[in-house]
Amino acid sequence: MIELGVNIDHVATIRQARRTYEPDPVWAAVEAHLGGADGITVHLREDRRHIQDDDVRRLRDLVHIKLNLEMAATEEMVGIACALKPEMAMLVPEGRHEVTTEGGLDIVSQEERLKGVIGRLRDAGIVTSVFIDAEPAQIEAAARIGAQVCEVHTGPYAHAFYGLGRDRESQAVVVELDKVRAGGKLIRDLGMRFNAGHALNYANVQPVAELPGVRELHIGHAIVSRSVFVGLREAVREMKALMREAAGRAA
Repeated sequence: MIELGVNIDHVATIRQARRTYEPDPVWAAVEAHLGGADGITVHLREDRRHIQDDDVRRLRDLVHIKLNLEMAATEEMVGIACALKPEMAMLVPEGRHEVTTEGGLDIVSQEERLKGVIGRLRDAGIVTSVFIDAEPAQIEAAARIGAQVCEVHTGPYAHAFYGLGRDRESQAVVVELDKVRAGGKLIRDLGMRFNAGHALNYANVQPVAELPGVRELHIGHAIVSRSVFVGLREAVREMKALMREAAGRAA
């Protein structure tokens, strides 16, 4: 059954805007859990722009559903992950000047180094994931370095959807969705788990949730944005219902 991982980074973004103690990401994680989330995702960035080290420690101790730690493949972050042991660690590209993660991780250009990082995480008992574009060369490289999960970057699909009348039958949207579908098939053929995420929202999520074999969707900004109006628990519940409805149609 398809699962939902809720990214709560932007709850911390609101807190850090005032450098205060609220809203608390741990409270957000509990509300997301009560709304039906299957996991919590946070990105501990090198510049600590939103999630802080203490947030991750408290989430590890207090959250009752799986924790996915997004991280750059740096010595510092590998050390933190190996010490805290989240259920999953996802390697992502990271730039100090980007607003959010832009594009997938380029595994091909740094295979040997990333293979070592993946090995250390796996030795610590952590499920290893990589955030990549739906490109065969990157997917094949992910298999070679030993990643257990590939999360396909759905940003190009989402941007095409938003820019072309929110029409899932638009040619540009179909092309981008087909890339995600083909990427997912290759991921599964190579023995890895197929996850997807980035820029998914209440309007565009269902075509992705219908894709064969997709295991988890990771969604953050859209859910946190909707929670301003309906509350986080309800925002998660609504997203989960859309996903399960779509996955049920595809079954």
